[in-house]
Amino acid sequence: MDTFINKLSIKEKLGYGLGDTASNIVFQMVANFMLIFYTDVYGLSAAAAGTLLLSVRLFDGFTDPIMGGIADRTRTRWGSYRPYILFLAVPYGVLACLAFITPDFDSTGKLIYAYVTYGLLMTCYTAINIPYGALGGVMASDPKERTSLQSFRFAMAMAALVVIVWAIPRLVEYFGQGDDAVGYPLAMIFMGSLAAVCFLLCFAMTKETLTNETDKHERSTQSIFKDFFQLFKNDQWLVIAIISLATLILIGIRASVAPHYIKYYIGDEELLSNFLTLAAVGSVLGAISTNFLSKFIEKKILFQVALVVVIISHSLFYVIDSDQIALIFVTYFIANFAHMIITPIMFSMVADTVDYGVEKIGKRLTAITFSGHLLAIKFGFAIGGALAGWILSAYDYIPNEVQTEHTLSGILLAFAGIPIICTVVCLVVISKYRLTELEVKKIQLNLAEVK
Repeated sequence: MDTFINKLSIKEKLGYGLGDTASNIVFQMVANFMLIFYTDVYGLSAAAAGTLLLSVRLFDGFTDPIMGGIADRTRTRWGSYRPYILFLAVPYGVLACLAFITPDFDSTGKLIYAYVTYGLLMTCYTAINIPYGALGGVMASDPKERTSLQSFRFAMAMAALVVIVWAIPRLVEYFGQGDDAVGYPLAMIFMGSLAAVCFLLCFAMTKETLTNETDKHERSTQSIFKDFFQLFKNDQWLVIAIISLATLILIGIRASVAPHYIKYYIGDEELLSNFLTLAAVGSVLGAISTNFLSKFIEKKILFQVALVVVIISHSLFYVIDSDQIALIFVTYFIANFAHMIITPIMFSMVADTVDYGVEKIGKRLTAITFSGHLLAIKFGFAIGGALAGWILSAYDYIPNEVQTEHTLSGILLAFAGIPIICTVVCLVVISKYRLTELEVKKIQLNLAEVK
């Protein structure tokens, strides 16, 4: 048993966390600023922007399982998953910059440019992030070590969020001098370079210690898509996939309209940076707390408690007046704190479903499992972003104008109402999850005995 469970060093956990710092520099830019960039700077309608955010992610339905299958079949001196982090780090940073350029085209040309650059960015995100996610599944086997690794990961991911939401408005203003079309791409040159460096450090500070024992002949003949569809025989993976879909709808819609909520519902755009920064600090503290709390509380129970807190905190936005700024800030802080307890646990559960899948379907599909999970995340995030645009359009949103009460009610629905519904769904579905820490260890022992 001692040889089966490996303990990770702080260096390895920090190195792995830097990968999600890099991922979240782009992810949080897209989540928090892409919609308002497209509507208020780039010049797309809210409906067109929402459709764009969804359409590009539908393409991931093909690229994600393909990338997962390719990564699982990769064998190099650096391992199966780390090479992609090494070779795609720089293209990832470059594409992040290109997606925030406003070209001097007509409306059709600008829409095409937006589709192409956002599509390429998300394809590169897939190609680097699926191997990165799978890397966490082959660095440790112990459920508590996996939770600890993911808590480091998301603490550092949320550190990226703190940097993004604090720095981007200031960098855009500094570089653009009032012209956001100039400020955004210059700000992203800085952030894209930082993302590339973080990915390179992640490659250097991590290693793969568990190997995929899949037979070479099977790797060469087994269809990638057949591997992917076998995931659906893994009922515990399905539970986490549904939760991930609902959770990312929440994140996608709430993050997309948070700038609109502050700019129009609260009525003070100057508060946006502080609002998002305080929420990001709450997320960092939530991720750090997960590492501590999971040592004393079984992760499923901790997950359920955090979901209840998320529901309560979002419900409060319907009873807090728009001029109660301090209370709004505190409530959003609590919502993000609780939500970031949920996220690392969710990702550690994905790694546990890989072990369960070996017992259930007879093969270890690490990257395919994480690609399926990332696909659920991307679809959820895309649906959330699209819903944000569609709801704004349905409630007669007009950029850079004083909004009507009808429009403000739509902004509140997107910011708080839909997240409540998503979290209730998660609370119902998590009751079907049965891979406790003790159960995962039993599965791992059984697999070790078979070997």
